[in-house]
Amino acid sequence: MIEWDPRLYKWEQIANVVAGRIDSGTYPALTLISEVKLQEEFDVARVTVRKAMEALRERGLITTKPGKGSIVAPQ
Repeated sequence: MIEWDPRLYKWEQIANVVAGRIDSGTYPALTLISEVKLQEEFDVARVTVRKAMEALRERGLITTKPGKGSIVAPQ
């Protein structure tokens, strides 16, 4: 379970955790990232996970295709 930092939004913290997993290779390129699993892991609303995914897309770390999901972008 994550220790939430009250100075940051939860979605920012989730995005940082996922970005760290991408950087470390825990989530290698082309890995499907499940919003549902992240929602369960962090015990947050789906909208919070979606905001985190949006931030990761803006950083260029993931790509999302409607109906397919989000995958780690090749670096």
